[in-house]
Amino acid sequence: MQTPLDERSRGRRGAQRPLHPTPQQRRMKPLVSCLGLWLLIQLPALASGTRVVYKVPEEQPPNTLIGSLASDYGFPDVGHLYKLEIGAPYLRVDGKTGDIYTTETSIDRESLRDCQHLLPGEPCFLEFEVSITDLILNSSPRLLEGQIEVLDINDNTPNFASPVLTLSIPENTNIGTLFPIPLAMDRDSGPNGVASYELMAGPEAQELFGLQVAEDQDEKQPQLIVMGNLDREQWDSYDLTIKVQDGGNPPRASSALLRITILDMNDNAPKFEKALYEAELSENSPMGHSVLQVKANDSDQGANAEIDYSFHQASDMVRRLLRLDRATGLITVQGPIDREDVNTLKFSIMAKDKGANPKSARTQVVVTIKDMNDNAPSIEIRGIGLVTHQDGMANISEDVPVETAVALVQVSDRDEGENAVVTCVVAGDVPFQLRQASETGSDSKKKYFLQTTTPLDYESVKEYTIEIVAVDSGNPPLSSTNSLKVQVVDVNDNAPVFSQSFTEVAFPENNEPDDLVMEVSATDADSGSNAKLVYSLVTDPSSKGSFTIDPDSGEIRVKAVLDREQRERYEFLVVAADKGSPSLKGTASVAINVMDRNDNDPKFMLSGYNFSVMENMPPLSPVGMVTVIDADKGENARIQLSVEQDNGDFVIQNGTGTILSSISFDREQQSTYTFRLKAVDGGDPPRSAYVGVTINVLDENDNAPFITSPSNATYKHILPHTSPGQQVSKVKAEDIDSGVNAELIYSITGGNPFELFQISPHSGDITLEKEILRKHHGLHRLVVRVNDKGKPSRHGTALVHFYVNETLANRTLLDTLVGHSLDTPLDIDIAGDPEYERSKQRSNILFGVIAGIVAVTLVIVLVVLVRYCRQREAKSGYQAGKKETKDLYAPKQASKSGKSKSKVKKSKSPKPPKPTEDEEETGLQKSLKFNLMNDSVSDSPRIHLPLNYPPGSPDLGRHYRSNSPLPSIQLQPQSPSASKKHQVVQDLPATNTFVGTGDNNSTGSEQYSDYSYRTNPQKYTNKQVGELVLRPATATPLHRGAIWTEVWE
Repeated sequence: MQTPLDERSRGRRGAQRPLHPTPQQRRMKPLVSCLGLWLLIQLPALASGTRVVYKVPEEQPPNTLIGSLASDYGFPDVGHLYKLEIGAPYLRVDGKTGDIYTTETSIDRESLRDCQHLLPGEPCFLEFEVSITDLILNSSPRLLEGQIEVLDINDNTPNFASPVLTLSIPENTNIGTLFPIPLAMDRDSGPNGVASYELMAGPEAQELFGLQVAEDQDEKQPQLIVMGNLDREQWDSYDLTIKVQDGGNPPRASSALLRITILDMNDNAPKFEKALYEAELSENSPMGHSVLQVKANDSDQGANAEIDYSFHQASDMVRRLLRLDRATGLITVQGPIDREDVNTLKFSIMAKDKGANPKSARTQVVVTIKDMNDNAPSIEIRGIGLVTHQDGMANISEDVPVETAVALVQVSDRDEGENAVVTCVVAGDVPFQLRQASETGSDSKKKYFLQTTTPLDYESVKEYTIEIVAVDSGNPPLSSTNSLKVQVVDVNDNAPVFSQSFTEVAFPENNEPDDLVMEVSATDADSGSNAKLVYSLVTDPSSKGSFTIDPDSGEIRVKAVLDREQRERYEFLVVAADKGSPSLKGTASVAINVMDRNDNDPKFMLSGYNFSVMENMPPLSPVGMVTVIDADKGENARIQLSVEQDNGDFVIQNGTGTILSSISFDREQQSTYTFRLKAVDGGDPPRSAYVGVTINVLDENDNAPFITSPSNATYKHILPHTSPGQQVSKVKAEDIDSGVNAELIYSITGGNPFELFQISPHSGDITLEKEILRKHHGLHRLVVRVNDKGKPSRHGTALVHFYVNETLANRTLLDTLVGHSLDTPLDIDIAGDPEYERSKQRSNILFGVIAGIVAVTLVIVLVVLVRYCRQREAKSGYQAGKKETKDLYAPKQASKSGKSKSKVKKSKSPKPPKPTEDEEETGLQKSLKFNLMNDSVSDSPRIHLPLNYPPGSPDLGRHYRSNSPLPSIQLQPQSPSASKKHQVVQDLPATNTFVGTGDNNSTGSEQYSDYSYRTNPQKYTNKQVGELVLRPATATPLHRGAIWTEVWE
């Protein structure tokens, strides 16, 4: 690699640069690296203001490093592309580093066109141009101009024009006379040119001839010196050897035979008038045009004075272009003179006389070719950087930035001066302009970048024809044109575009595989492969493989059988990708709605329905609800429900699926209903489904227990010596309900004051609990209540009679007692011997009579006061809301003729204990109406109590005033006696069972009056005297009921 030429070394020959960098250069590299960014910014200035010059010896082997633009001149070494524009085939440039190397074509200084006509001492330059393109910024390339000074090496041997040189010398030549010897030529220059001559002579000529070398205009002129007297008659010729050697290292040399011929004497040699002739010759001068005339004079006479002119050491070009008149020395034009080929003709002319011993002289002629404006400007268009040209066409991508160079335009004019000043423009309306690429060029040779002015768009204009016009400044001016076709190369700058960004289609289910669903299409404004599209689908994992698309046509087909019931809608993306690099893509959304077909039967949610309903529900009550679905849609899923085997018992609502009953259920009549429901959809043809429905009627506690045994009119004989714990009877009952409503509980609710009997609550077994005593003898009536476990509970009541006695001799009396029991209110206990209890009560009779008299007296006083107060208020009837402390009744005393006055004694019955569960029984007893009277209408006082009068009725007072001799007594609703209820068993058949409904206040169909009189009859006994006798009443009672009469005889 050779060192760059700087200002200090340009005047002298440079030495060869070592292959390895010097320490100073290594120290400079970090500085260069630090200034890399600054150099990038200053790159245009560097490229335009720095002229690169290298020196390199000629004939270097291939790949010899000449210089590194990055290292030597600070140009960037990364991210840039170096390209050799001018310099081939001798040079090549590394694209990354800018290193310049030799190639297989060696640089021969003597063969270079620009170095062939150099004057001695002129340097030989090989010009080159390198463009630098920033690959990162993708900016317009910069042009770098440089020169390589080709240094001469000693690669040529000096040679004489002919191997035999002839020199004629007159015989009378004076000693010391010099005769020029033809020069040897060496294609090398400088020190490698001709350095010395050497004359080698034989013994016969060694003393006669010598050699002297003269310096003439940087040329070494060998001259032969005559050193002795010559005698033609003794020796007419001599053969000498002349050797020429250059100054190279090692030197090169050659020799020629110098043959000296001795001639007769010729005294004077010709002499030119001028040592140097100069002339100007206009180019394009016509043939025969006179250039100049040389003239030499000879003092001799005759033939010795006649001069013959000839070219001496003239080049072939001189001999081709000029003609020399040998007699006159006139130089004329004989060939086309073109200053652009040669601007100076430099040669020598020899004048030789025609004497026997001719003498000669030599002069120098310099002809300068004067320029004429005969050359139009030359326009050279070539590629630059990454842009290459082929057949006058440049291809450039449409995406290049503005001011991108597409060509390097070099405009030159072979003329000179004003004739070479060229103006260059771009003709026409095209988005291109010229920008000067280098400021180092001359007026006759300029370089421009042809660069873009606006962004290019292949889709708008695909090709431009750029015409460049160059005009020189001659008179008249000459112009030339050149054109370049710029073909815009399509860049994949347009993504595919679908005609619709969203497409929605309907496609029926139950399709065949590979059925065509739809076709999509997209367009691409690019061309070629950039416009060739490939279609693809982007689906979610759930629908992957369901659809495919033809990559070329865009046809979307279904690969699987679609089922709307599984999936009703598919959405995916269709991608259209072009084949550009890089590929661009466009997308469109596709939605496929799967159309329904009636391919599904209606479906009940259950395979069968079982509903449970309570009995006694009102008609049109809901008994159940069914759910039916249809996986189809629309009319195919519109379902009509109906009852199959419709007997009118049930209907179904279509909207809700609710089953309604048209009847009221009675489980005891029918506990299960079975039918079918039919569901029909609205498809064409319709589809249907069936389901079985079972209605189970649940039991409601609507039936009271029914006593099957024993009958109310029957009795069981128990011997007095029966052991306790022994079962004496059993109550049997049934309930036609079911479940807990039919589970029965037995209990004794009355007639067991001595707790002599006990009943099993579950089985109804009645057992004797205590030992039978004397007071227990007689008829016992147990009131047995049978309850079910329903809610609310219902019950039945049975009368169980036990007759405790040793024998059954008096059956008539027993039947009478049982009949009396059936007419006796349930809250009155019938148990054992009544006289036994009566004896305990006699002690209290007197107190009772006295208390009664006092109570009646108080009542009479109160009644009088009340009546007095009411009379004052002029009101009739009674006033409700007033309280009586006690009701006293004084029966009339009637006497019968023939009979003794009988005193009716009334004993106060013991106050019954408050019942806990006997409210219902009390309600039952309230329904029994009766009248209490004496057994004789004429001689026994009686009180008729109409039981159907409502509380507070004034008729009750009028009745008492009309039927009683005593003052009328107004019974108040709040009277203590009025609050007590008289109870008696209804006249029912002997086998009747008293039934309760579970409502303590509504056990009978008729209510007895709260104002009915209740007697306290004495317990009956089996004694003959004072015996309680039951007689039928002689008078017709006012109301239907039982009459209980107590008679003491």
